[in-house]
Amino acid sequence: MPKTDKTDELSFEEGIKRLEDIVEAMEGGELPLESLMEKFEEGTRLAKVCQDQLAKAEVRIQQIEKTSAGDLKLKPFDAQNGNQ
Repeated sequence: MPKTDKTDELSFEEGIKRLEDIVEAMEGGELPLESLMEKFEEGTRLAKVCQDQLAKAEVRIQQIEKTSAGDLKLKPFDAQNGNQ
């Protein structure tokens, strides 16, 4: 059962920073096994949240297109087919 934490509420930058902190702590070699496992689980959750945020950003970027006049506009995204 997942812990109730604020992982989903972190910005992408905050999530990456937290992941970096976790990696640094784990590489330090001074944590007991139980703490290492907790850090690994938190890191896994954070990685998924960051990947999801990147995927959403990619969709938004793909929706932006230039018109013939050089203006940018949003294209509708067809989520079922994964394209515009």
